Amino acid sequence: MRHAHSPGAHRARRAGLVTAAATAALAVVMTMLLNLTGGVAMAATLFSDNFNSGSATGWSKSGGEWSVVTDGTGTFQQAKVDSELARQFAGSTSWTNYTVTARVKPTGFSGSGRYAALGARSTGSSTRYQLALLNSGRAELQAVNGSSVTVIGGVNLTVSTGTWYTLQLTASGSTLTGWVNGTQVASGSNSQFGAGRIVLVTSYATARFDDVVVSDSAGPAPTTGGPQPSSSASPPSSPSPQPPSSPQPPAGGLVGWATVNGSTSGGSGGSTVNVTSASQFLSEINSSGTKTITFSGTFNISGMNKVASNKTILGVGSGATLVGGGLTLSNVSNVIIRNINFRDWDDDAINVETSSHHVWIDHNSLSNGYDGAIDIKRGSDYITVSWNRIFNHDKSMLLGHSDDNGSQDIGHLRVTYHHNWFDGSGTRHPRVRFGNPVHVYNNYYNGNEYGVASTCGAGVLVEGNYFENVDEPTAVGYADSPVGAIVQRNNYFVGSGSPASGGGSVNSIPYSYTLQTASSIKSIVTSGAGTGRI
Repeated sequence: MRHAHSPGAHRARRAGLVTAAATAALAVVMTMLLNLTGGVAMAATLFSDNFNSGSATGWSKSGGEWSVVTDGTGTFQQAKVDSELARQFAGSTSWTNYTVTARVKPTGFSGSGRYAALGARSTGSSTRYQLALLNSGRAELQAVNGSSVTVIGGVNLTVSTGTWYTLQLTASGSTLTGWVNGTQVASGSNSQFGAGRIVLVTSYATARFDDVVVSDSAGPAPTTGGPQPSSSASPPSSPSPQPPSSPQPPAGGLVGWATVNGSTSGGSGGSTVNVTSASQFLSEINSSGTKTITFSGTFNISGMNKVASNKTILGVGSGATLVGGGLTLSNVSNVIIRNINFRDWDDDAINVETSSHHVWIDHNSLSNGYDGAIDIKRGSDYITVSWNRIFNHDKSMLLGHSDDNGSQDIGHLRVTYHHNWFDGSGTRHPRVRFGNPVHVYNNYYNGNEYGVASTCGAGVLVEGNYFENVDEPTAVGYADSPVGAIVQRNNYFVGSGSPASGGGSVNSIPYSYTLQTASSIKSIVTSGAGTGRI
């Protein structure tokens, strides 16, 4: 499965201040509100941002490539047209009744049914009310809950790229009302979301946003001293109470799902072959019998290359490198892949599929590839992914390839991810469908768009991880996929967004493991993950 990618943009965070342009926009909003309420003035402004400062502090990104650019004045741009779901959040999760207004200019669409939208009462990464400009020629007021979209109302409207539209969305109790350019386009009742943040949204579209104003509509008491930045940017850096610290487990020790219902020994007990060319390497990894295949140096390969059962593929030292292609495990078992640098792959680096089971992927370094670094799908099971480093890359670890593959995946996709270093990688750490329980513990996340996403009824235990500068540490549901469950506990957060949890139940973990103190994980993982450290 191929996807174009680009590294996630650095997010900017700066509280919006009311300047002359924002004040003018607010005056227009208040005039409309006065007309709608028979001359009764609304309450004070809760938040505003016109982006003229050149940055966007106070906003929290998930997906897309966002930056402040000049379009006459400062505007907030989402520039990645192939982003399935790009969002910027601001405000407080406790906001209930309010009106949000913004100017929105769609600049490009990829495919049909795409949109740029303004949202309110966003309770999580994939839940919100939104007023959307669709390139199918509609303006719609919608309730979005993962992949479920309820249309509250709408009208036919020509939506043109390069044109500014003023969108206004009011949430008052269960009543939602939307306006475009001062004309009401929809109103209706929906009680799915009672409180939440504002959000700027695109789906397979590029757009610019400007003059965002939030005014209190008989909701929480207005903030004194003018507009304020979001009060919900990051959880405290101090974690929940942690279990006692324990010594680092041996780097060579296999734990997790790969030890359950059988064992994972790879080529142990068979012959050892040291290969010296790419052609010999590709022949040996797909040969019959129980073998350990070792190599050093750099092999240039291409495409996806099959690995047979009962193999250990082991790089020697820190320089063993595969460039240009990847390895695929399809309907095989008992495979170990360790201590290899993967670089510039043209599809996936490691692909595990078609009911493959008992696989251990350990101490590899992966960078600058085309699609997934380590993808696991199509009913595969009993797998441990440990001590890997992913850097200079976007899509890291996908677990379950499609929302429509439940018949093959339910009851499988049981994977342990521990002590991996997600070093500035963009997304999927992992993104999970169907597997329950999936265990994500003692990993180090740094500078990522999101950490762990649970979808399609999956159940994920996320514990003892260190999240640093991560926009969205955990997500219950993602993009168009329905929600899965997350239990997040004993994690450590530095400069990161608010973690999500809930979405259902997570099954118990059936194996023994040692959980280390989350605050120590950064130093442990950065000194132990990747090649050359076994």
